[in-house]
Amino acid sequence: KKVQSGLKSHFGLVKLCYSLNFLLNGAGYHSESKAKEYKHVCKRACQKAVDRLRAGAMALEAVTAALIELEDSPFTNAGTGSNLNLCGDIECDASIMDGKSLNYGAVGALTGIKNPILVARRLLNEAQKGKLSYIGSFFLFVSFLVGIGAQQWALGHGIPACPSEKMATKFSLSAYRRNKRKMEQAEKLETVEIMVGHEEPMSASLDTVGAIVVDQEGNVAAAVSSGGLAMKHPRRVGQAAHYGCGCWAENARDARPYSTAVSTSGCGEHLMRTMLARECSTAMQTEDAHQALLEAMQNKFIGSPFLASEDGVLGGVIVLRCCRCGEDQSSDNFQALLVEFLWSHTTESMCVGYMSTHDSKARTHISRLPPGAVAGQSLAIEGGVCRLGVTD
Repeated sequence: KKVQSGLKSHFGLVKLCYSLNFLLNGAGYHSESKAKEYKHVCKRACQKAVDRLRAGAMALEAVTAALIELEDSPFTNAGTGSNLNLCGDIECDASIMDGKSLNYGAVGALTGIKNPILVARRLLNEAQKGKLSYIGSFFLFVSFLVGIGAQQWALGHGIPACPSEKMATKFSLSAYRRNKRKMEQAEKLETVEIMVGHEEPMSASLDTVGAIVVDQEGNVAAAVSSGGLAMKHPRRVGQAAHYGCGCWAENARDARPYSTAVSTSGCGEHLMRTMLARECSTAMQTEDAHQALLEAMQNKFIGSPFLASEDGVLGGVIVLRCCRCGEDQSSDNFQALLVEFLWSHTTESMCVGYMSTHDSKARTHISRLPPGAVAGQSLAIEGGVCRLGVTD
């Protein structure tokens, strides 16, 4: 089913889920000429995660493997190929969440590290080990670091440095120079905003990346990574690093019948002000997953009172939820997991991919708004359901 949606965006998104998996690549605008490249990136990331799952890895390891592949692609706005900021530097955001422990790790405005997701993952790992940082007379868990502090912590924990110039690509450098010229013209000509208002948005690499995964034990995990907005102000931190905004993962427990994993992409300020990842996770505890996501996107995002002054609300989300199937759901010997995966976006398009350990190859799809729909004012929503066997 599809619902209208609006405003052209240069933001992107990639998401995925395995063994109970599914992946998605970018809420924004995807030209037909580059569709093959976007889909190929999704397929490779799916395969990396599925390989880990087949080897017995947990969801957290699989989602990290997918993100590394996506960050390493020059076609995505994460890691290598990230947008350059006003000063011509690359600063990345990333976060990861484990649905079993509910631990979370994130980095913001991180420079000089090829794979930001590795730093976020290491922060999460340290929290799971119970390691603490001493601050004054208090002991605190460290889960979110930014800027030079994040870089120093990464280097101190064995994650190698990578100069920003090695992370830039011909495309990202060309886009930076083009955008720089536009900004310089704007300083000289007060009416330039009106003149360029009908042109394409600032040139930028699409596809902030993210992934959602469920493993053979039914644990879920989610992650997201981004190079941020083109020409952003130095040290700006987007939704990809913020708790409850970029990703969310939570196993079923107590009054929660479903395990859920969510990852988002789009205009960071819109996603942060609505905490869309956590809102979608909460909404998915009702019986009808499709209706729940539709209402969450309409009421908590497009129609959010926190975004009432916005002409268009731009974003995309990928959601996975699962529950045990079988006569005795309290038993560890259940026969299968019922997995539902959905994606929705208010941008013109979203490239998605998905794969399970039972599949020989990943499936990919570029979801687009219905003809005549206005981006930022309406939405598209699609998805599917599968039943996956689980070993005792």
